[in-house]
Amino acid sequence: MNITELFLIAMTIILGVPYLIWRVFRTDYWAPLVVVQIVTGIVLGPGVLGKIFPDYYATVFAPPVIGALNGIAWWAVMVFVWIAGIELDLREVWRRRRECGTTAGLALAGPLVAGCLAALGMLAWRDGWMGEAAATWQFVLGVGMACSVTALPILILLLEKMNILREPLGMRVLRYASLDDLAIWGVLAIILLDWQRVGHQAAFLAVFAVTAWLFRKWMARLKESDRWYIGLIWLAACGYGADWSGLHYMVGAFLAGAVMDRDWFTLEHLDKLREHVLLVVMPVFFLSTGLRTNWSVGGTAVFVAAALLLVASVAGKLAGVGLAGKLLGWARGDAWTIGWLLQTKALIMIIFVNILLDRHVITSETFTALLLMAVASTMLTVPIVAPRLKRLV
Repeated sequence: MNITELFLIAMTIILGVPYLIWRVFRTDYWAPLVVVQIVTGIVLGPGVLGKIFPDYYATVFAPPVIGALNGIAWWAVMVFVWIAGIELDLREVWRRRRECGTTAGLALAGPLVAGCLAALGMLAWRDGWMGEAAATWQFVLGVGMACSVTALPILILLLEKMNILREPLGMRVLRYASLDDLAIWGVLAIILLDWQRVGHQAAFLAVFAVTAWLFRKWMARLKESDRWYIGLIWLAACGYGADWSGLHYMVGAFLAGAVMDRDWFTLEHLDKLREHVLLVVMPVFFLSTGLRTNWSVGGTAVFVAAALLLVASVAGKLAGVGLAGKLLGWARGDAWTIGWLLQTKALIMIIFVNILLDRHVITSETFTALLLMAVASTMLTVPIVAPRLKRLV
């Protein structure tokens, strides 16, 4: 078979297998399609399928096929992160800054501290977790931030599924998640700071600040159909500039979306684009993520690390939000519900740890443990929150 045929076989597997599992086993309540796609990506990776059927794996996922899939995955995740940046609504956050600042700060600090302690425990336990290019503080802070992440785009999908997206509770959760999302990308930029290329990074940020101001002036004068096209050009250019400077193209993608106003686009069109990206190209990113998993330090060790990180992530988030609820005088039970919603990890954390792996801050074994933690975190959300919402109706 030629490369084109192998590529199409791979695409058939990538799109077909998760859909069949999702439909046949009716997993939507505890594992939405996006979670099934992530898990399938892990199973199709070298650690599972590659071990069981090495010849088949080496044939279908040959290097030229992987190269083609990676190109699609890069663009898919850039568009997805760009949309997440556009969806930030910082004006509403500013209007409720005391409530949002307190909640988002504590919701970030709780799992950050717990995650950093878990990272230190992993380093003390055994070698093989920290990447060769990382200082200890980068590894510890990176893992801590991975435990703090809230997956804003997936949170939107889950809130929509539970019919509370446009309800007061749903809007509150989105405001807190938006502020945390912004903080996480800022901390990522600090972790990726390269003192050998700090001049490039400063130049990129200076040029970005000026061009973003001009870009906003220009976009305000365009009609919506032109804004979409110009926005994609802007996305590619920002991604290139960030990667050239030594940050990461994903940081550029987020910045490209963050300086754009959500009001420039019809909300229905923005929702549709997110859904179409998830449907058409993001499954390729999930597969490429699964291909990077590694169990060489031992399957048991990876699962133990994932469990430790999951406990740190969930307990830290619930503790932080619980403290915020006490300080702000929330109604009884609100902190529990909001805490479980905000601990949803899924895509943004997977993107975050992909960047850490690209920059050799973590090893593929740590990446695998964090990926398992993200999947478990997301699968817990609806089964725990939905019954409580029904009792409140």
